[in-house]
Amino acid sequence: MLDDIIDKIKLYSSEEDVEFVKKAYEFGKKAHSGQTRISGEPYLVHPLAVAEILADLQLDINTIVAGILHDVIEDTPYTYEDIKSEFGEEVADLIDGVTKLSKIEYKTKEEQQAENMRKMLVAMAKDIRVILIKLADRLHNMRTLKFLPPDKQLEKSKETLEIYAPIAHRLGISKIQWELEDLSLRYIDPEGYYDLVNKIAQKRKEREAFISNIIDVLKTKLNNMGIEAEIDGRPKHFYSIYKKMKLQNKTFEQIFDLTAIRVIVNTVKDCYGVLGIVHTLWKPIPGRFKDYIAMPKPNMYQSLHTTVIGLKGQVFEVQIRTWEMHRTAEYGIAAHWKYKEGRSSQDDFDEKLAWLRQLLEWQRELKDAREFMETLKIDLFTDEVFVFTPKGDVINLPNGSTPIDFAYMIHTDIGHRCVGAKINGKIVPLDTVLKTGDIVEIMVSPNKNHGPSRDWLKIVKSPQAKSKINQWFKKEQREENIEKGKNLVEKELKRQGISQYAIKDEVYDVILKKLSFKNMDEMYAAVGIGSITPSQIVVRIKEELKIEGQQTVPESNAEISDVKRKETKRKSETGVKVKGTDNIMIKFAKCCSPVPGDEIVGYVTRGRGVTIHRKDCVNIISSSLDSNRLVEVEWAINTGNRFPADIQIISQDRYGLLTDVTNILSEAKTSVKALNARAGKDNIASISLTVEVNTKEDLDRLINKIKLLTGIIDVYRINTA
Repeated sequence: MLDDIIDKIKLYSSEEDVEFVKKAYEFGKKAHSGQTRISGEPYLVHPLAVAEILADLQLDINTIVAGILHDVIEDTPYTYEDIKSEFGEEVADLIDGVTKLSKIEYKTKEEQQAENMRKMLVAMAKDIRVILIKLADRLHNMRTLKFLPPDKQLEKSKETLEIYAPIAHRLGISKIQWELEDLSLRYIDPEGYYDLVNKIAQKRKEREAFISNIIDVLKTKLNNMGIEAEIDGRPKHFYSIYKKMKLQNKTFEQIFDLTAIRVIVNTVKDCYGVLGIVHTLWKPIPGRFKDYIAMPKPNMYQSLHTTVIGLKGQVFEVQIRTWEMHRTAEYGIAAHWKYKEGRSSQDDFDEKLAWLRQLLEWQRELKDAREFMETLKIDLFTDEVFVFTPKGDVINLPNGSTPIDFAYMIHTDIGHRCVGAKINGKIVPLDTVLKTGDIVEIMVSPNKNHGPSRDWLKIVKSPQAKSKINQWFKKEQREENIEKGKNLVEKELKRQGISQYAIKDEVYDVILKKLSFKNMDEMYAAVGIGSITPSQIVVRIKEELKIEGQQTVPESNAEISDVKRKETKRKSETGVKVKGTDNIMIKFAKCCSPVPGDEIVGYVTRGRGVTIHRKDCVNIISSSLDSNRLVEVEWAINTGNRFPADIQIISQDRYGLLTDVTNILSEAKTSVKALNARAGKDNIASISLTVEVNTKEDLDRLINKIKLLTGIIDVYRINTA
């Protein structure tokens, strides 16, 4: 493996660099001596594989060396200082950066995932090579994923598809992006993956013959025109085909452009010359031509794309680019790393990472994890539209953007004062979706105090525009939002049976730190503007109260102590069995409303039998309860009883919302015992429901259906006291 690495770096490095790599190999070999991977291989195999991937990208020698040693600080007795003394500060810093990222544990919670992505962005801004090493590390781990148990395979694959592949895409490293996507698909949907592999294999000969014929025809024509070119057929990667089938609801037989013809030439002039020849040989499909040379993608990708129809009606794509464009298409930002030494090229390199600085700016403003992750995915993994200013400057925006997005991309003040727009000389509504090639002109208000409308947040697509609109409202209506947010949090605490006076300052200090707020006013303002919901804050308060062993609801105030005897039922009626006891009074705690399928526990209430709680009920977890009064209970099989459960729905207010919710309840034949709907000033609606269900599975199914409705922000089960 070392020989393979050396052969690759010799293509672009000196003999001195080769000796530096050999030194790193010997150091890594000694450091990882005796360590093995789950596969049984010597551990050194992994860092060497990572270094080889980095060598394929032709990265600098310090990065290659850091790849060989990237696990040394984390997994061996050697320290940062040891690496620094042997290999220099730059290598030590790269390894330290990768080590800190490795300590991130990805969880399913959106808040945790958002925090992980924030750390990733900061690491990228500090030194992009840290992420390149991490991508190589993840790629080799995905190649050897078969040695992990199925649950870990699925977890790592989803994480790769949601986080690492989009980052590789945004950095323009398609060589790594495509392999990460295909490897992830193999474990996320193995049946779909292997079915696709088999179908592609069955038609390989037929497809190869077709492509070979196209190449022969095109090559002959180019030779006659004196254009030197390399032509090959590039099959689309599996995930690309799979995604197209899913998104467009097509069968494999309906996907025609399984292969693209790629033409690589020496000059930009030849690119356009080849395009003209292609269009004379085969008919171009209208609307399927894209000029990414004149208007490169944000990840630096450049190429001409055109889709044409062959003589027998076959549809295929032709991609045309220069050799320099081809290297950038394969290696992205890595292709530009070695040109970063000179001052002018340094400026050019920094310009290529300008999008990263923009990401860092708006991510600091977004406190709501769901909004952060959604806008991040839009920025990392979206198609773009290219539009023009009246002066002819090109502005690229996320697909689906409107004139408001355009206005904020030009300047924040232009966005705030936007009152209208012209597209191609015609006045259009502000929610008009922009198309590539549109010439956009913004009309502004002469009033400098003019501000955006809250409705714009529903219209804009770019994270930059959303961030700037939210900033305006935070600044203009801060005091009002603080008061409003405080009231909403207090109401939520009261509804969940938590006394605000019983919460220590230390608890709020922890909450502020976890949610990245500087003080209580900032947190309340975020609630007031709708960036974070009151329930998200109360959930964390309850979590901290559990840790401190406090009861969120005093027992004397809880349902345990004040339920009337006539509401008490025995096990034969309730469907709950108490271990070792028969014919005992049983009732259900209204603080957590357990239903069949929940994990439950009984609490002996003096003189009133056993109260059934969910095991995760705050009142049960509280250490101040007498644990000797807890008893084992279980659900009886097929009781046929119906049980109350409380649901909270947070949604954007809209016409017909309540009707849609009640229609779902009606279709599910769910009995509604109580319903309370409220509409807030900021177009946020809150609906509280008490429904009767047979099992937790029924309740989960109902919640998931409601979540699919338009405008729904959150649906969750609540505790009431």
